[in-house]
This record gives sequence, structure tokens and C-alpha cells, in this order.
Amino acid sequence: MRHRKHNHQLGVKTAHRSSLIANLSCSLIENGRIKTTLAKARALRPFIEKVITLAKNAHATDDAAQKVHYRRLAIARLRSKSAVKKLFDELVDQFVSRNGGYTRIYKLALPRLGDAADMALIEFVEEAPKKKAKKKKVASKKVKSSTKSAEPVAADSSDSKHDTVVEVEKTEASKDTDGSTEAAKTSKGSKEVKSKESSDTEDSNVAEKKEEDK
Repeated sequence: MRHRKHNHQLGVKTAHRSSLIANLSCSLIENGRIKTTLAKARALRPFIEKVITLAKNAHATDDAAQKVHYRRLAIARLRSKSAVKKLFDELVDQFVSRNGGYTRIYKLALPRLGDAADMALIEFVEEAPKKKAKKKKVASKKVKSSTKSAEPVAADSSDSKHDTVVEVEKTEASKDTDGSTEAAKTSKGSKEVKSKESSDTEDSNVAEKKEEDK
């Protein structure tokens, strides 16, 4: 008799349903979280938690034959050796301290567009990380305040030095320009005097030739 065994039929036959749940379980083990319909998530939850119990039993026992036995049972249910290996070797450590409730389901607000089916997220429950105690930072604040008070003085001194250097450079540049202008003026005056002398000598020579011709 099949009294009270009508849950999680999913509208498909037995072979289809077992393959569907096995594939969903492998995807959940490999990714840690999957998005599916709410009915499939509720059907997946008891199945995957029983497989996790097999992994915990294999982790707790020291008998090699029992470890292999539990691993083979999980392979028969999940139909994937890679997923079973990841569950038994890597993920089982986070479930050792829990006595059930290895997964959680989040209902999503928006339904599926095609048939308006209710959607949900199903994921593994992980232990919350412990918060670190905050350290008091009293000494560091005092050091920062002292450095802030010392910085403007250094900046002012550097600015004053920079200003004095700029002024000295400006005065030297003005002296150089004045000296160059005076040298140019003297050179121009000497050139004018020489030109005048040369013109006077030429005039005297011309006058002497005229007198000789006469």
C-alpha cells in the first residue's frame, strides 16, 4: 500500500524523476547553489541530505571497507563519480559539526515566464565565520595628530626657501640682461665712431686728389 507516499511526484514517471533529482544533486554539489522551481527544490532537499549523511558516516568510520561501501551507495544514487569524490573528500568537512539541515531554500519573488512556476534557490548551509575582536587605536591617533601639526611648519619653511631661491634667480637674470644691453650699446657706439672716422678720411683723400688735378 502506498499511503502518504504521494509527495514530490513532479508530474513525471519514476525513472525520469530519479534521473532528474540525481542531476540536480550533482549540480548542487559542483556549484554550491542552484536555481530551480520550488517543487523540485523541495523534492531535492531530503534526497541530497541523505547522501550527505552517507558522506558523514564514511568520514567518521576507520574501516576501509565501510568507507568504500558508503561511497558506492552514493555513486548508485548520484550516478556521478566526480560529484561523489568532491562530496566525500572536500565538502564533508563543513557538515561534520551539524546534525541535519544541510541545505536551505530561498523562495524567489518573480515566477518563471513560460508557465508562471514558483522559483527558488537551494544551497548548502555553511558555518558563519567568526568576527575578529576590534583593537583600540589610541596611540595611532596621537601619532597622527602630532604629524599633522608638524607638517604645515615644514611646508612653510620649504615655501620660504623656494621663494628666496626664485628671487635670487630673478635678480641674477635682471643683472645679466642689463649687462648685455650695456655691452650692445657700447658696441653700437664704437661702430658709429669708426664709421664717422672712415668717412672723414675718405673726404680728405678726395679733396687732395682734386687739388693735385688742378
